[in-house]
Amino acid sequence: MVDAVARAHREHWSVVLAAVVRLTRDLDLAEDCTQDAFVQAMRVWPEGVPANPAGWLTTVARRVALDRLRRETTLRRKLPLLVDDEPADDEQPTDPLRLVFTCCHPALARESQVALTLRLICGLTTREVAAGLRIGEATAAARITRAKKKIAAAGIPYRIPADHELPDRLDAVLTVVHLVYTAGHVAAGPELTRADLTGRAIELARMLVRLMPVETEPEALLGLLLMTEARGTARMSTDGELVLLADQDRSRWDVKLIAEGVARATDALVRGGGRFALQAAVAGLHVTAPSWERTDWRQVVRMYDAMMISWPTPIVALNRAAARSFVPGADLPEILAELDALAAEPALQSYPYLPAARADVLARLGRSVQAAAAYAEAITLTGNEAERRFLRRRHDELT
Repeated sequence: MVDAVARAHREHWSVVLAAVVRLTRDLDLAEDCTQDAFVQAMRVWPEGVPANPAGWLTTVARRVALDRLRRETTLRRKLPLLVDDEPADDEQPTDPLRLVFTCCHPALARESQVALTLRLICGLTTREVAAGLRIGEATAAARITRAKKKIAAAGIPYRIPADHELPDRLDAVLTVVHLVYTAGHVAAGPELTRADLTGRAIELARMLVRLMPVETEPEALLGLLLMTEARGTARMSTDGELVLLADQDRSRWDVKLIAEGVARATDALVRGGGRFALQAAVAGLHVTAPSWERTDWRQVVRMYDAMMISWPTPIVALNRAAARSFVPGADLPEILAELDALAAEPALQSYPYLPAARADVLARLGRSVQAAAAYAEAITLTGNEAERRFLRRRHDELT
């Protein structure tokens, strides 16, 4: 029964919480009541799991919230801490998206937006949020608390913004949805992926496409996530070990997801999309290549060149250097110098893929001792057990 409650927490946390927020208009109270509902599920569900777990949890959480609101008259006088201009009793299928827009209000700092979204939309613990963002637990807790206080003090609306407000909020929302997917694609802990997080991100991306059909970047993001998700089953071997893209059995990829993802990415590019369209183009080049060796690496590098103009981040620079290393006839010593220079970037100080990329280039240059040292560094930085085992194997092969 613990498994049933845990599964319900992964799949339904955001839906239940969003429904309770509409009732209480207070994030802390809604979170407490939602947690109480899951505690009651632990006691009641051993007698039988309800046919509609999400509905059961929402009903219980709302009942707890109403009891709290009736008792706490001081709290009732504070309402609305969040402004909700729609009736709380109507079922709102877009409630999770409303919660995302609340978390991504421009009054909040970007780092607070991300931490709060991972906490409220994904139901991650503060420790899991910290691991996903590679920050200290105290820092993650402070960001979440600060964001909640800001929402309450500023009376930030719990709603999808009006049409004229959407463009200013869209980039933050897209970034956070992408980070939610990333947190599930390579999860902190023993499992390589968390399907609840990747699935939630795809669901939110679909909602954004329906909400803003004229915008190109939501469609590009959805295409990117679908093409990445299509490779999911091939990322693990039958004995549970990580398989890199170069070694994956492409017959195991989901052709339907690839077809939809490529179509959406192509449409976004034709309509002149931005950074997510360029990322989706890279994903499209990978999923349409017949093999790793026949990937059009020069075109991949050109996509990263364009990204470096519109979105010049250290991670894009790292991905560009890694892609350049696979272009036939690449100057590996020059690329290694680029990677070494990126080590000075604060954003990459604890990023395991930088030493892993250096290790791969060093190994191809025949510098085994230095490559092993780089793999050892990557091992200490990764938070995923499957990745750690893979890096250990690479390290051990060299030593």
